Amino acid sequence: METALIGADVGVATAEKLISKLKEKLENSSENDTKTRKPLEYLKHAAIELFESSRHSPRPGTSPSQPEVWLIVGVNGVGKTTTVAKIANDLKQKGKTVVLGAADTFRAAAVGQLKAWAERTNCTVISGSEQSDPGSVAFDTVKHAKTTPTDIAIIDTAGRLHTKANLMEELRKIAKSAEKAAGHPLAEILLVVDATNGQNALQQARLFSDILPITGVVLSKLDGTAKGGITLAIADQLKLPIRYIGIGEGLNDFQAFEASTFVDALFESNDTPNTSELNKLNLSESA
Repeated sequence: METALIGADVGVATAEKLISKLKEKLENSSENDTKTRKPLEYLKHAAIELFESSRHSPRPGTSPSQPEVWLIVGVNGVGKTTTVAKIANDLKQKGKTVVLGAADTFRAAAVGQLKAWAERTNCTVISGSEQSDPGSVAFDTVKHAKTTPTDIAIIDTAGRLHTKANLMEELRKIAKSAEKAAGHPLAEILLVVDATNGQNALQQARLFSDILPITGVVLSKLDGTAKGGITLAIADQLKLPIRYIGIGEGLNDFQAFEASTFVDALFESNDTPNTSELNKLNLSESA
């Protein structure tokens, strides 16, 4: 089981913790209980508990008369702009009014991409000129949201390598600009990580958390070869809740994270897990 967990990108430290919890449960269970419940069930329960321990609500600070402000961050290529559109679509389906901020002013196609998504979700996009200050775009987005009937302002940012100190510092300034315009802390600072990056996603989450008070994680690209176990490591080692998962390219290939559903998919097996079974993420069927 421990080998299977490590092979599914759970990581050594978190895998050892889960196996330790499993051993403890088996040792403290009656003979009758162990006959009716298989070790895999105990392991699933330990994984769900780990996710639950990292759960927390969005940060307070927004009054009912003020829009919430969400900032979306992450490294290059993880699918931030698409994630912004998917979140907006999800919120719109729940009856929320949403404004989008195109603060990725470095990538030439970024604003156009966000506007194309906005047309499909019927959202307004606030943008600046190419190479303009992303902090000013964030500021203008929040100001617009405050003067219109808006529930949530979502700000897209340029991808940046977590190892580039100057770009990470700029991200801090974007967050400060948005907070200044809002007059209260940001409701959500969501980090998007690519599920196919494995343990590197954990390092990204750790370094982004050093710069910003990350409130949650969005796991993208779970429709490919991703194993998904990295979510357990992020929840365990950084105590960051998983907010959403992306399972495809379409607007609706996106769902709020549910620990029990995810764990069932991750540990999908009829008997004892092995590496290949743990690697099967059949989330679209499980949801």
